[in-house]
Amino acid sequence: MATGRRKRDAGNERPVDIAESRRQGEQGAGFEIVGRQDFSDVTYLLDIDHPMMARAAKPGQFVIVIPHEHGERIPLTIADFDSRTGTVTLVVQAVGKTTQEMQRDCRVGTRLFGVTGPLGLPVEIGNAKKVVCVGGGLGVAPIFPLARAFKESGAYVIGVVGFRTRDLVFWDDRFQATCDEFIICTDDGSAGIEGRVTEGIALAMANHGDIDEVVAIGPPIMMKAVAELTRPANLKTTVSLNPIMVDGTGMCGGCRVKVGDKVLFACVDGPHFDGHQVDFDDLMNRLRRFTTEEKLATQRWSHACRRSAHEPPPSPETQV
Repeated sequence: MATGRRKRDAGNERPVDIAESRRQGEQGAGFEIVGRQDFSDVTYLLDIDHPMMARAAKPGQFVIVIPHEHGERIPLTIADFDSRTGTVTLVVQAVGKTTQEMQRDCRVGTRLFGVTGPLGLPVEIGNAKKVVCVGGGLGVAPIFPLARAFKESGAYVIGVVGFRTRDLVFWDDRFQATCDEFIICTDDGSAGIEGRVTEGIALAMANHGDIDEVVAIGPPIMMKAVAELTRPANLKTTVSLNPIMVDGTGMCGGCRVKVGDKVLFACVDGPHFDGHQVDFDDLMNRLRRFTTEEKLATQRWSHACRRSAHEPPPSPETQV
C-alpha cells in the first residue's frame, strides 16, 4: 500500500486553516509531527509521535490518516517504527488533493487529527533463508522494515529498489547497512543499473539459485511484472496491494481484490497476497474508477488555495 490510493471527496475543497491546526496542536489534540524530510518535490517523510502504535506496529502494516477535522481518510503503509523513540514514520507522495494538502501543511510541531492503526496483517517472516525485497518508487519506503525483519530473522537479504532517476533515490544508506546485497535500478541508468526492478531481480535470480521468496511493494504494474518474472521459476512471490480504501476495517468493501478464485478485502485479509494469484488487471481497473473525481478535487483545491493566497486578510472590524 505504497501510494495511499483512495476515493477522494470531491466536495471537500476547503483549504486547511493552518492557524486552526496550530491551535489544535497547542491544545494537545491529535498526533504531533516531530520530524519531516523532503526527498523530492513530491515525496516527503513524516515522523509521528505515537508511542502506543510504535510498540504495536509490525512490518507490512498500514495506518489510516485524517489530516484535519474536515479531512478525508487515507491509507498509508508504515515505512518505519521505533518503540524507543515512540515514533511512526510515513513516507508520502503528493499525488492528489489530500497528500498535496499534507505536503503544504504538515510541519514539525503541527498535528494530524487522526492516525488509526496499525491495520492489516503483518508479513509472515517465516523461516526463509534467502529473500529478495523489492521496492519500486514510493514502495521503497515500506519494503525497508521488511528487509530489516528478514535480516533480523537470520535470512540472507537481497535488496532491489527502483527509481526513475538518481535525484529520486532515498534511503540507499539504510538498505546498504541492512541488506547483504543491494541493487539500485534507475530508468535512465543515472544510478545503479539501467532498467526496471525486474532487471535487478533477474540478476539476483541468475546469481542465486536458492532464493526462497521475493517480496515486492510498488505500483501495481510493477508488481505484476515481478510476479510474471518469478512465475516460471515457481518462486514464492508476495505483493502488497493498494486498492481504493475508505475505513480500513472491512466494513466498506471498497478494497476488495480478486486473489485466485476468491474475493478478499485488502484491509483485513491483506494487504499482502500471493502475487501469482492476484488479478492485477482488475486491481488496476478499480484504481481508475474515480480518476475524474480525483482530478476535479485536486483542481478545486488548488484553485481555492490560489484564491486564498491573493485575498487580503480580514480587517479587525470584520473579525468576531
